[in-house]
Amino acid sequence: MPKLNKTIIYVMLLVFSIVSLLPLYWVFSTSLQLSKYQDEDLKNPVSYVDSNPPKMYPMGIPEYFEHWGKARDAEKAGDEKAETYHREVMDQIVTDSFSGFTTLFQKNSIGRWFLNSIYIAVVVTVGILLFDSMAGYVLAKKQFPGRNLIFYTIVGTMMIPGQVTLVPMFMMVKNLGIMDTHWALIFPDLSMVFGVFLMRQFMYSIPDELLDAAKIDGASEWKTFWKIVLPLARPGLAALGIFTFMNVWNSFLWPIIVLNDANLYTLPVGLKSLQDANLASFKLLMSGAAIASIPMIIVFVLFQRHFVKGLTLGGVKE
Repeated sequence: MPKLNKTIIYVMLLVFSIVSLLPLYWVFSTSLQLSKYQDEDLKNPVSYVDSNPPKMYPMGIPEYFEHWGKARDAEKAGDEKAETYHREVMDQIVTDSFSGFTTLFQKNSIGRWFLNSIYIAVVVTVGILLFDSMAGYVLAKKQFPGRNLIFYTIVGTMMIPGQVTLVPMFMMVKNLGIMDTHWALIFPDLSMVFGVFLMRQFMYSIPDELLDAAKIDGASEWKTFWKIVLPLARPGLAALGIFTFMNVWNSFLWPIIVLNDANLYTLPVGLKSLQDANLASFKLLMSGAAIASIPMIIVFVLFQRHFVKGLTLGGVKE
């Protein structure tokens, strides 16, 4: 019976995983459809996305394998002319399938937008990991008057909706003279309340005896933090890093408010402008969405082990 229950749980998890990944799969599938189907979409924009039953495979695979079979038959029959023709058609299908991606990089600024998003996400993530880990360490391991009051005040700000702070942040950025620059995106996000909370809770799992031993050996405060605390807090840092990178990468409202120069756009803002200019071109839009999803997939795959460990070890009691 326990084995049966475990099998049922695994099957349910597998089904839920497949269902949750279907939208992402559909994005990539739509981005690889052939131009002849895209031409039909331009006449009737919902013909592909509103098809019933939905087309859950790139609309080019059947044609590719059809010509692949004919090329193989022609090769066996010794018909070089027919074989060459069918292989040329196969190459055209592959080129046409990826035409949405090539169009984005050749005729749009998506490469610049992509690099802008990478740059901002990396800088903000590094800043948050540094400052929030320092704040979490102090609030968890240092004794001083008002420590708990400061922590609860910081946590209390999490109840304030982000939309409420948009106007004060806008005025701050304007008064600093950094409007329409990447600093307007980086500076306000160099610390995150959730990161302070997560790292403070995680720091409680670090034994005080290790810190006391470092002090006895003559280690400075910074060396203790850098050489002992941060390595032990690696799972928590990985979890916070994924949360931060995902949040900054997907940020849309604040960048579209403070940026006017198209060369400074992040990828979400750039894709919005691309959508306005190509409303009916689902192949082009889904190609952009697929490009935007790739970094998040890579980050999560690389750090998923630390991510899960960070979430499970961070919930310690005081």
